[in-house]
Amino acid sequence: MMGRRDGPLRRTSSYSISGSRIVAAVGVGIALGCVLAFLYPLGLPISSQSHEVAKSVVQVSSSSCESADRVNMLKSKFIAVSEKNAELKKQIRELTEKLQLAEQGKDHAQKQVLVLGDQQKAGPFGTVKGLRTNPTVLRDESVNPRLAKTLEKVAVNNELIVAVANSNVKEMLEVWFDNIKKVGIRNYLVVALDEEIDNFCKSKDVPVYMRDPDEGVDTIARTGGNHAVSGLKFHILREFLQLGYSVLLSDVDIVYLQNPFHHLHRDSDVESMSDGHDNMTAYGYDNVFDEPSMGWARYAHTIRIWVYNSGFFYIRPTIPSIELLDRVAGRLSREPKSWDQAVFNEVLFFPSSPGYDGLHASKRTMDFYLFMNSKVLFKTVRKDAKLSKLKPVIVHVNYHPDKLPRMKAVVEYYVNGKEDALKPFPDGSDW
Repeated sequence: MMGRRDGPLRRTSSYSISGSRIVAAVGVGIALGCVLAFLYPLGLPISSQSHEVAKSVVQVSSSSCESADRVNMLKSKFIAVSEKNAELKKQIRELTEKLQLAEQGKDHAQKQVLVLGDQQKAGPFGTVKGLRTNPTVLRDESVNPRLAKTLEKVAVNNELIVAVANSNVKEMLEVWFDNIKKVGIRNYLVVALDEEIDNFCKSKDVPVYMRDPDEGVDTIARTGGNHAVSGLKFHILREFLQLGYSVLLSDVDIVYLQNPFHHLHRDSDVESMSDGHDNMTAYGYDNVFDEPSMGWARYAHTIRIWVYNSGFFYIRPTIPSIELLDRVAGRLSREPKSWDQAVFNEVLFFPSSPGYDGLHASKRTMDFYLFMNSKVLFKTVRKDAKLSKLKPVIVHVNYHPDKLPRMKAVVEYYVNGKEDALKPFPDGSDW
């Protein structure tokens, strides 16, 4: 069967249709070109991605061509910038700490209200009492981790007795801790200022802490007398308070007859024994100064109180307490001939005045018959039939230079019951 063949007419028609399609396509292209030329007279936009790719190619090409010197220079600059950054961070940290300290002293009363409770209206007459018990500081064990571990073992209820001693007071120290043991006190610690005292305490099973070397302290610690060593305690005690512990600071010329922690109020920053010998001198009185030349105004009233004893006081871990230690330690370092007890009382009692900001610390005077100084004992108590039967909490032989024999006599009288043990001693001293 023969295939179908198109005639001349059909072939001519097919060619004409194909030609018309081509013409139409060319026309559409021209028209589209005119539209694009009108819309984008500066040419078609190139995508940003294409620019980035091109840029990256250039950078890679450029980086591959950099010399080793250029790379080393960049490394050096990086190291220098890193060191500078570390120094700036250190400065920022130091400034932050200073700012925090400054903020602690700013609007202190307002901050106490925020810490202790909401602001309140004043109550009826006679019912209002001010704040006297300041909040304690946050414990900071980073100050001295080794001491922190020691205090965890020794302290009871976050408080302890602390004595600072070197080998010059070794015999008195033994009387001191022997009677603490007899009373049954467990929370006490000796801060040893030399190796001899450190070894001595360990041999007697006495809790002891040997400080880390400190050139500014060690010279006095090794060779200093009673007053010089006494002044060091204000520097040493700061770490105890920063660690969050209340401290009953004790000189070693003290005989313990009862547990002092059973007789503290703990309502003030500082609770101290007095050098006073009666109610007036211990707790304060109105002393009238007479100046006859003033005529009608010849009498001027003054307030007097005998000083607190810086050899026996209880101090709580508060901001005012730490400020007290800082101020006293600072004064003693600037005025090496000053007596630590005089400076202690000046800082504690002197009010704010022109050119001076006083310390805002609360304070309490201990009962002078319970926390007894040796003037009260030898001049009054031993001669009074009723008072001589009173058993004090401690006796501090602070008024007499013959400390060791009087300490032993106190033990004989109160502990061993020897009634005439105190009689051989004069009221005062022989010189």
